[in-house]
Amino acid sequence: MNILSPDPAPLAPPLHFNALITPHRSLSMRGFAILIGIVAAVNFASGVLFMAKGAWPVFGFCGLEVVAVWWAFRANYRSARAHETVQLSDDELRVRRVDAKGHARAFSFQPYWVRLALREEPDESTHLHLTSHGRRLEVAAVLSVPERADFARALERALAKLRNAPAVEEAPLEA
Repeated sequence: MNILSPDPAPLAPPLHFNALITPHRSLSMRGFAILIGIVAAVNFASGVLFMAKGAWPVFGFCGLEVVAVWWAFRANYRSARAHETVQLSDDELRVRRVDAKGHARAFSFQPYWVRLALREEPDESTHLHLTSHGRRLEVAAVLSVPERADFARALERALAKLRNAPAVEEAPLEA
């Protein structure tokens, strides 16, 4: 495993495997807007009701609750910007990770030496590691257990196909 510069040159075609792994977010931005609208409306109505009963400070806390819910969802969506790409070419298996702040790291493996290890835990969770020369790197950690198993099978098939492919001989250059 080699650690590459954050933005290495793109892999040369053909790509035998190309996957973009992103964290799952079940609520779309439209759904978020609807949800925050409902939360704001309920808190505003509650705040007005408490103000009418003479408990005016509660109105401010209702507003703070709306801001807290909005901030929590925005932080969640910000963290969803993190992603991981796994690409396989003739000469390299590259894993590139980008965190929520946009900082990238790339790891390179020689595809003929790398092995996949899908470890199952007693609590039924799994961990997928790429191993080579005594080093290992966990990949696809944001996927669910079934998705991770499917990803491992697909990557293993691509690696096996690449390893079993006959070598392409280059035609001699004519003068």
